[in-house]
Amino acid sequence: MIEKVLSRENMLSALARVEANKGSHGVDGMSVKDLRRHIVQNWQTIRESIENRTYEPSPARRVEIPKPNGGTRLLGIPTVTDRLIQQAITQVLTPVFDPTFSEHSYGFRPKRRGHDAVRKARTYMQEGHRIVVDIDMEKFFDRIHHDRLMAKVAQRVPDKAVLRLIRSYLKAGVMEGGLVQATTEGAPQGGPLSPLLSNIVLDELDKELEKRNLRFVRYADDCNIYVKTWKAGDRVMRSITTFIEDKLKLKVNRRKSAVDRPWKRKFLGFTFSWDKQNPRIKMAKTTLQRVKAKIKAITSRSKPIPIEMRIKELNPYLTGWCGYYALTDTKSVFRELDAWTRRRLRMCVWKQWKQPKTKVRKLQSLGVPKQKAYEWGNSRKKYWRIASSPILDRSLNNQYWSSLGLKSLTDRYNQLRNMT
Repeated sequence: MIEKVLSRENMLSALARVEANKGSHGVDGMSVKDLRRHIVQNWQTIRESIENRTYEPSPARRVEIPKPNGGTRLLGIPTVTDRLIQQAITQVLTPVFDPTFSEHSYGFRPKRRGHDAVRKARTYMQEGHRIVVDIDMEKFFDRIHHDRLMAKVAQRVPDKAVLRLIRSYLKAGVMEGGLVQATTEGAPQGGPLSPLLSNIVLDELDKELEKRNLRFVRYADDCNIYVKTWKAGDRVMRSITTFIEDKLKLKVNRRKSAVDRPWKRKFLGFTFSWDKQNPRIKMAKTTLQRVKAKIKAITSRSKPIPIEMRIKELNPYLTGWCGYYALTDTKSVFRELDAWTRRRLRMCVWKQWKQPKTKVRKLQSLGVPKQKAYEWGNSRKKYWRIASSPILDRSLNNQYWSSLGLKSLTDRYNQLRNMT
């Protein structure tokens, strides 16, 4: 198996994947764009050390990512060389493990995505399972038990060189503030191998839920179980929490876990309407809050940047965001967000014009009658209030923003929905 990992075809495929994913540098400071040259110059040495079982991965670089609901998520960013080797291992192991994974597992798997999990959850609701047992695993990636994980991997991977390489990545440690910390448990998020290892760990949970004939969906460490009664929900929550903590040696976050109605919880950024026959997929409130916060940051009037630059930054973010959240059945959210974004931009333009005489001149150039232009150009109303005024709404209309290249979320939503 180590020969498959190190084969030219597999390594070239892994190299292309790592380069496409880009990403930040590791502790050695080497960027992705320098990886190909480094591999060409040093591959023979690296390969021999792996085959001789003397290869030692570098520690991962510790990075803290703020969570939307507070706190931070700890990422471990491996060096680009280690990312390449991890990707090569993942490409060989995925065909071995993935076919045995549960049909109810959707995270980090070929030809599966979060949308499939959300649609399946809606199907359960339509079948009458309208109570959700929402289980949140506390610091899951930091608590993976190395020995239990390696025992699971060894059941399907007989090659000791591969096993040794995987364990070396688990124990490589992390560097934070210039100091290396050893890792005796956990699989740092940030490397290509971690998602596969997490699915191997949680496949045991999937099999237990299947054995109990429970309706569930899991995406990485987000697991929702759907039942028909509150009594069943409480019973499942107690028994599955015990299984996760006693058998898998993981910890359930009791503060974030709950037995509740699906429309009162969020799953992968979505929630549902309460309709019995046809529950609609909706955007979670926190999802809308996050996208508005991002738009607000880009359109902050305290930033003295040209409006064209703001639009250039907005477009890729909004189209990518819409590409995921177009699953929702509520088109009105996209229309309202479009209108709110244009209002934010009108506010920036109004401040950019600064002097009353400039405002009057600009309004006139946009077809506003002289008297109206003078009246509004000398207005003392606040920026945000002026941004929603009929005079700016008509002069800086949708056609104006389209001419500057601003993408419409509503149009993008319609395109994506027509494709499905």
